[in-house]
Amino acid sequence: PVANATITPAPPALQVRPGDPVTLRCSVQVGSAPVTFTWLHNGQELARGPLLELGDIDVGHSGTYQCMATNQLGQDGHRVFRALSPELALEVTPWGHGDTAVAAGVGGSLLSLVLLVGAMVGWHRCHR
Repeated sequence: PVANATITPAPPALQVRPGDPVTLRCSVQVGSAPVTFTWLHNGQELARGPLLELGDIDVGHSGTYQCMATNQLGQDGHRVFRALSPELALEVTPWGHGDTAVAAGVGGSLLSLVLLVGAMVGWHRCHR
C-alpha cells in the first residue's frame, strides 16, 4: 500500500507573489506501481498527476493544497489504498501592496516641494 505522501517544496507554508510560477511535486516513500496522484485545492479535486504546475499564479491560487496518492492491491484491484499528504498553505501576496503606494506618495510630495522651491528661487532672482 502507498504511504507517506509528501509535497515538495516544503515548508508547509509557501508565500509567493502574483505572476510567480509555482510547481508542486507529490511523491510517496512507500507504494508499488501504478500509483496515481490527485491534487486537492481547499479540499476540492483540482488535477491529476505527480506534478501540479500552477504557472503564473494570482491571488485566487491562495489556500491549502494536498495530494492524495492511490494504488491498488491484487489483480482485480478490489483493495484500494490511499495516502493523503500534509496540507501545504500557499499565500499569494501582491508586490509590496501598501508600501509601494506610501513610497510613491512620499516621493511625489518631495518632488513637488523641490520644484516649488526652485520656482520660488527663480522668480525671486528674476524680479530683483
